[in-house]
Amino acid sequence: MTDFIAAFNQGVSAFWAQVRSMSVVDYIDVAIVAFLLYQLYKFIRGRRAGKLAAGVLFLLLVFLVSEFANMNALRFVLSNIFQVGIIALMILFQPEIRSALEKVGGEPLKSLKNITETKTNTEIYSAIKNICDAVCDMAKTKTGALIVIERTTKLGDIIKTGTVINANINSMLIKNIFFNKASLHDGAMVITGTRICAAGCFLPLSTREDIVADLGTRHRAAIGMSENSDAIIIVVSEETGTISMALNGELKRNLDYNSLSNQLTSLLVTNVKKTIDKEIFKNGRKNRKKAKKNDDGEN
Repeated sequence: MTDFIAAFNQGVSAFWAQVRSMSVVDYIDVAIVAFLLYQLYKFIRGRRAGKLAAGVLFLLLVFLVSEFANMNALRFVLSNIFQVGIIALMILFQPEIRSALEKVGGEPLKSLKNITETKTNTEIYSAIKNICDAVCDMAKTKTGALIVIERTTKLGDIIKTGTVINANINSMLIKNIFFNKASLHDGAMVITGTRICAAGCFLPLSTREDIVADLGTRHRAAIGMSENSDAIIIVVSEETGTISMALNGELKRNLDYNSLSNQLTSLLVTNVKKTIDKEIFKNGRKNRKKAKKNDDGEN
């Protein structure tokens, strides 16, 4: 026990000596690592990898205790487990690792896409209106639907599983595709930009255990797709007519026309807030000029 306390005190002293000798670059380095660890925590929270991470942390703590307490047998066993276990974890959790890397690569590309965006906001607003019109009409008739809207993560592998449509977004076309006697109504529709790219596509199902039991295959597929990409997935329940949206592994339920339209606008329209603020500024300036003219006329 005395050796353990001495080793602990020695470790604390070495830690504070290291902190005192750190430069500005070292603090920046630590901040970047902390940010990356926080992003990793956000990613694994609520996924299967969350329980795994808790187990790995527990084993790591046991390993540190064995290191300080000079438990040679335990340290030998755990060191060998870590050497083989890292490779095994990379194989078992390949989908989660792939999803994380795709999202890391997608964020910088999102900024570049905003700079080089060629589609006007008018086209996107029109597409959003047609999607909302179709979705709400299908909700009224309890017509099941699954719509995937591509963003920065390319969905070529998903599109290949369906039938190519390549048509402008139109509410009537969307409703016809998901009509319950149509051949493509069981699969997912993929929208790229302002065009319907494909229909009848197969999506990966989520394997999470915390999904509500009364959610069907469409909702599980929507969550699974949102876990593997940054796409927006809209679901219409065939049983209840409820409209839901999956994004980043989370499912928002009980949407209506306004809430769905607002969500899509904030996610798809470039610089929405700046555009709104600009319009408010213009209208305010016009109103001030008009009020000034009226005051001058009365005087």
